[in-house]
Amino acid sequence: MEYRGSTVYNQDDFFSEYIRRKNREDSPNNAIEGPIINELIGKVDRKNILDLGCGDASFGNELLLLGAKTYTGIEGSEHMIKAALTNLKDTVGTIHHTSIEDYHFPTNSFELVTSRFALHYISNIELVFQKIFNSLKENGHFIFSVQHPLTTASFLSKHSGDRRENWIVDDYFRTGERKEPWMNKVVVKYHRTIEQYFNLLRKTGFRIDQLHEGTPKQIHFKSEEEFLRRQRIPIVLVFSCFK
Repeated sequence: MEYRGSTVYNQDDFFSEYIRRKNREDSPNNAIEGPIINELIGKVDRKNILDLGCGDASFGNELLLLGAKTYTGIEGSEHMIKAALTNLKDTVGTIHHTSIEDYHFPTNSFELVTSRFALHYISNIELVFQKIFNSLKENGHFIFSVQHPLTTASFLSKHSGDRRENWIVDDYFRTGERKEPWMNKVVVKYHRTIEQYFNLLRKTGFRIDQLHEGTPKQIHFKSEEEFLRRQRIPIVLVFSCFK
């Protein structure tokens, strides 16, 4: 069975294992992607923020504690929605249970739009980019992370398991649908080159401010072994753009 979009997170075993891995101190989320996102966002005081694929909204809770005016999370998974409602209890944060594709983006409404490890599940990303652009206020900020294209080009190296010791890069310029074996499930993602992301953002009208490939920094790792392992290949791609 194949899982598309957020549907895989509704599987009890997958959801539990995903949360466990994500919350590890040296997980890519905490040791690589998180520090980059926090640096790029800067101050969020009085900002209206939209978070696409918000997961359990723990990020939203952090943003509100830092002074965000409003936080709106979009999430398709029922399991994630339940966790998000718990994390945002007694805050001004709101959650919409819908897919990114089906969400009705209000125009000219947000100073900041974020999306963390979610847009590689989207087939028509050009349309989503356009909706995000329209929903931002003038000079609004769009920050998003996806799996690095070197890791989504081919999943042949995952035949030995999720903890890859060697990396096979193949079919890099053959963009489109990929089926990843991940935690005993098959998850559909969409592979795009860095060039393709760049050109689509420019075509939409965004000014690309920064691009990061997730260079590991030792200060963020507890394990020396894990730090050295993460220096082998980039696993995250982060864009910072302005309207």
